Amino acid sequence: MPTLSFPPPCIPLPGFPVLARPVPAGFPSPAADYYEERLSLDEHLIEHREATFFVRVQGHSMTGFGIHDGDLLVVDRAIDPADRSVVIAVVDGAFTVKQLCRLSDGILLRSGAKGYGDILVSGDQELTVWGVVRWSIHRV
Repeated sequence: MPTLSFPPPCIPLPGFPVLARPVPAGFPSPAADYYEERLSLDEHLIEHREATFFVRVQGHSMTGFGIHDGDLLVVDRAIDPADRSVVIAVVDGAFTVKQLCRLSDGILLRSGAKGYGDILVSGDQELTVWGVVRWSIHRV
């Protein structure tokens, strides 16, 4: 009976190849036929590894901020939210993605599309900022 042998498995390099030159969005330029380096999306998108989570978006209320239904959000829980940060908030136990606006009389969670209401958090509501949205990843 013949012996079967298989080549060793291919071990992928970490990261993805990056072209040596940026690609112009205007007029075409000669293409570079080589890669400058390999890019790790983890290194590019994640600052605090232990505190970073991915959240899938459902709904259309944040399209004005470039966040669309089905997008994958990169959320960092180690960052303190600044005024106008896009955050994952928990209002009275329900999760939502909104822009956090600090007002003199409280917190406004602002939608990013017409037809969707903002949330003015009153004193009798419970608000927790679960994390700050750092990136939105979506298919083109």
